[in-house]
This record gives sequence, structure tokens and C-alpha cells, in this order.
Amino acid sequence: MKKSISLIFLATLLFTSCASHNGLTTNRNNHTTEVVLSKKNYKIIERVQGEAQTRYILGIGGLSKKALVAEAKAKMLSNADIIGSSKAIINETVEVKHSFFPFVRLYKVTVSGHIVEFTD
Repeated sequence: MKKSISLIFLATLLFTSCASHNGLTTNRNNHTTEVVLSKKNYKIIERVQGEAQTRYILGIGGLSKKALVAEAKAKMLSNADIIGSSKAIINETVEVKHSFFPFVRLYKVTVSGHIVEFTD
């Protein structure tokens, strides 16, 4: 009886996982570009996002957190296609999801924002 309880406990422990989520709404950029939206000379076009993820097996592999944020932001900017237009990205948010299973960790970073287009 004790052996079967121990086996069930071990199997349960092996197949469980934990996940945590962290949303960063602070400005993590090194530049000081500022968009002032005090007049009615703009309209919000759409929401855009980019994602990047990495996996560590036994603590080995994957990219650093900074590299994941940079990759996700590059994908978001590529999806936004704002070069050469009167558009900007506002309300930029960085979300980090961290899941771990026995021996495996997964990090997923999502960078999102809203595209505004200036009319004047």
C-alpha cells in the first residue's frame, strides 16, 4: 500500500507544472522619443504584437531575457509596418510568461502596442 501511494505521489510530482506571468508596462527603451496625444489629430488604427520564446533543458540553452524582449519587439515593429508613414506605436507593453516542468523551463515574451496615425 505504501509503495503504491509513493508511486502515485511520484507520478503526480513528475507531471505537474507551474507557470507565472509578469507584465511590464514600464518603458524599457533607451531612447527618449515622446508622442504627445493632447489634440484630436490622431486615430488609433490597430493593435500590434510580436512574440519570442525560448526553452531551457536542465538549465542549458535559450536566449537571455533581454534578447527575447529585443526579438519580440523587432517582430512587433516588422508587423506594424510604420516606416515612411505618419504612424507611431503607443502603449507599449512587455509581458513575460514563465512555465516550468521538471527539468524544462519555457520563457515566452510578448511585446504589444497600439498604432496611431496622425491626421494633421
